Order: sequence, then C-alpha cells, then structure tokens
Amino acid sequence: MGVTFEPIGRSEEAVRQLDVVAPAYQEVYAEPPYREGPQDVADFVVRARRQATRDGFRLILARDADEVVGFSSGYWLPADTGWWSAMLEPLGEAFAEESGRRTFNVAELAVRRAWRRQGIGAEMHRRLISDLEAERITPTMRPEPEAAAAQTAYATWGYQKVGQVRHGDTAPAYDVMVLSMR
Repeated sequence: MGVTFEPIGRSEEAVRQLDVVAPAYQEVYAEPPYREGPQDVADFVVRARRQATRDGFRLILARDADEVVGFSSGYWLPADTGWWSAMLEPLGEAFAEESGRRTFNVAELAVRRAWRRQGIGAEMHRRLISDLEAERITPTMRPEPEAAAAQTAYATWGYQKVGQVRHGDTAPAYDVMVLSMR
C-alpha cells in the first residue's frame, strides 16, 4: 500500500490527532540532539493543541497503513508575534514586522527512523507549504551535528540560516531558517 499523506486543517480533528502523533514525537525526539523525555512529550501535546487553534494551522500526517510514521505542522505568525524578539542578534524592525500573512512557521517536521531517507519528510514539507501565499516560511532546528540530515534537507529546499534563537535562559539555541517565497 505504501505511505499515505493526510492533511488536516485548524479544527477539533487536528486537536484529536495530536494524541495519535504523540508516540511518533516521543520516538523521534528521544534521539540526540533532543534527548526529550515523558515531560517533554506532555509539553509538546499542550503546545501543539494551542498551535492547532492558530490561524492557518495545518497538520500533515504520514501513515503506513494505520501507523503514523511522520508528521509536520505549521501556522501563520500573527501580527503581534514575539517570534523574532528572541533572536540572539536582532534582525531589524523591517525584518521582524509581521502582518499575520507574511510568515508561515513550520512548527514540526519529523519522520520516524525506520521511514527516513524515503522522501517522506520532503513530501510532508511540500504539502505543508503548498498553495501558501506567504512571503516567507520559517522553521527552527538544532545546530548540533546530530541534526545534520535536517540541516541538509532544509538547505536543499532553499532555506537559509538568518540567526539563532533561545526561548528561555536554560533553553538550547536553535538555528532560525527562512525560505523566501518571492
């Protein structure tokens, strides 16, 4: 049968599907460089439920039969976002200005180990951002060598690093990437 892709928009269905996504999240993010545990998974579910109510929220599930093998999600950054204010080096007022339809944030893109290197991540990414009338797309990713596959994928898709962000004093740094759509 092969892998199928299921798009889900902002809805109660998206919120319900997050419980189905949690085991895949747990498996992927237990690996280095993340090394996340049960509390991190619980935090993900809370965060993702909040994101699922945001304007333009999209969730793409990759399934092999009934098993979730990957997922990707994102939403529009609102006009009053603090997204760019956590940058370690400011990017400037014009860069950080948001309209609610300028920047689409790729919140998650994860593929379970046994299904990697089959184009599933690329297809989820394509479906997640297809038909968006965005000026730019932005994900974050860890800079450690263990994240080299993700770094390479995003670079291949045309993303460029614009800086780093740290959400909290004890939080790790993440590279902030941007794909210009214009």
